[in-house]
Amino acid sequence: MAHVIKTDEEAMEVARELAREFARDAARRDAERILPVAELAALSGSGLLGITVPAAHGGAGVRTATLGAVIRHLSAADGSIGQIPQNHFWYVDAIRENGTPDQQEFFYREVLAGRRLGNAAVDARGPDGAREHARLRPVDGGFRIDGRKIYSTGALFADWIPVIALDAGDLHHTAFVPRDAPGLRVVDDWDGMGQRTTASGTVVLEDVFVPAERVMPGRREGVSTFRSFGLLIHAAIDTGIAEGALAEASAFLRGYVKGGWPGNEPARVVDDPVVVQRFGELAVLTRAARALLESAGDAVDRARAAAPDDFEELADEAAVAMAAARAQADRAANRVTSEWYELAGASAALRSLNFDRHWRNARTHTVHDPRRAKVHDVGNFHLNGIAPRSFSR
Repeated sequence: MAHVIKTDEEAMEVARELAREFARDAARRDAERILPVAELAALSGSGLLGITVPAAHGGAGVRTATLGAVIRHLSAADGSIGQIPQNHFWYVDAIRENGTPDQQEFFYREVLAGRRLGNAAVDARGPDGAREHARLRPVDGGFRIDGRKIYSTGALFADWIPVIALDAGDLHHTAFVPRDAPGLRVVDDWDGMGQRTTASGTVVLEDVFVPAERVMPGRREGVSTFRSFGLLIHAAIDTGIAEGALAEASAFLRGYVKGGWPGNEPARVVDDPVVVQRFGELAVLTRAARALLESAGDAVDRARAAAPDDFEELADEAAVAMAAARAQADRAANRVTSEWYELAGASAALRSLNFDRHWRNARTHTVHDPRRAKVHDVGNFHLNGIAPRSFSR
């Protein structure tokens, strides 16, 4: 059984403590592609995976901004570990939105016990480039599923794998399949240049049975905060990567001395006002990303607490706030992880230090959801009054 966290403050304290532990071997795990099995066991035992379970079901029901801060701390320590529970929290929120009372009771209990939810959402493409959708076939007592999923972050480490599948009417459903279900295989074939230990591989389903009570509607019509909640986790990962890179860069630069050749006296690089100014610019980008992340989380909570007459307006504001946070996190992560090298010498590029993992992680994760789309969302709202609702769920 996992520890059960009861407050936002406790969640933050546990996240900071785990982040310190996870940071110690992060560079080696990335360099040697050592999957974080022990670290995820510690994450499960810590109770952090249960912090979004509502208080009525025994969880802490933390603020959305608190979840963002937890993911940010984990990602600053190790970008891969920060991303692995992304879908876990996404599906916990989906259960809140779409689950039956019985499904909520069962899965909230599982999550509070430390069980991990994985991910099998993205269908593989066929020879013609089209998505080959996983399908639900009705049978006695439930359904059978066939399909092949890619980018299945977290599935390799999961206890339950939520599978997005279509029914005969092409409606989306989420089927919760045990990791050891007959006919289900998770293939560790992720070969990305960054986020190397997320194990975002392939899930293969061959005639997998799932009981009817483990299948949940996957979409609903109308305005929702569900997508905004999911974007928060993405923004938190990138903000954390920026913060982790900034901290390592700061430690390196404080110990770096330039000059020392004939006619030049050795000097600490941090005494150079140009270096201080350039580093300050990177810090401003990162602090802005963190502030936007927190304010966007609060916007989601305001919408969710709103009276019905006010919900739509506040949900729109949450969507725009989250798009802005996502755009700023993208910029901070990619610029910080790249530009700080200009302030250091060639020794910063030593492979043994593996500082480049931050850039590789940022570059890999941010292409998932292009910044240009988020900036367009913000501009379209402020210029034309059109909120980013195209994927409301």
